Amino acid sequence: MAAPRRDTRGIVDAAELFARVRFRRREPAEPLRPYLEHYWLIDWDLPEPYASQVVPHPSVNIVFQRYAGQDPLGFGEVAGIGLDLFTQKLEGRGRVCGIQFRPGGFRPFAPERALTSLTGERIPLHTVFPVDTSTIPAVLDPADEDARVAALDAFLLGLGPRPDPQADLAMALVDRIRGDRAIRHVGDFARAEGMTVRALQRLFAAYVGVGPKWIILRYRIHEALSRAEASGPVDWAALAADLGYADQAHLIRDFTATVGVPPTTYATTTH
Repeated sequence: MAAPRRDTRGIVDAAELFARVRFRRREPAEPLRPYLEHYWLIDWDLPEPYASQVVPHPSVNIVFQRYAGQDPLGFGEVAGIGLDLFTQKLEGRGRVCGIQFRPGGFRPFAPERALTSLTGERIPLHTVFPVDTSTIPAVLDPADEDARVAALDAFLLGLGPRPDPQADLAMALVDRIRGDRAIRHVGDFARAEGMTVRALQRLFAAYVGVGPKWIILRYRIHEALSRAEASGPVDWAALAADLGYADQAHLIRDFTATVGVPPTTYATTTH
């Protein structure tokens, strides 16, 4: 697996977030890299509240977190794929240490759980995995971020992911969708991969948590967000065509439904 990605796709107004918090991505231990995108670490000390927003990736996350005014020891949860815009209010001092799995990469750690059972849910970590009382402080307490990464590695390696060819297939298929903008229709994609549409849908339900059509649409929105935040004017009609929309109106409708404002408004407010 390559080093943690550097793009900000999915983060709404990434420049504003990075101006307010310390955000880092870190690479996991080598045995974990086939299953993970990266670890993500955030620390903040804010004089006034700030709401961060993310258009979620089709990924499950395990999140260790500590917020001002809440449990001082912190807590952990499993966050399934978020279907809607995710907003988190940050205030005072706090810390989050997250594990972002590759789409399809969570199932080897929880082989009995169909991923659709997690979609749209945030559930306590201890209801999915055995969690020792020392696990959460081991991740959240250290001032040294290398120690936090080592604690995340130890936690995941202790779970013993089970090799699963179907998980490998699901991860490879999602990678192809993410990397190839020409993939626009589920039927065409399934045929190209030598699968029926129904077999592809079953695989994604069990191992990813959302269907292939949803993933195609979500990556379109991520690309539109990235273009909207780039410097210079955006030819929205050309972008709509490039992303496989029938017309500009369809792009505007999907973008507005996901982000909450039309793309032109978003582009104006983030520049």
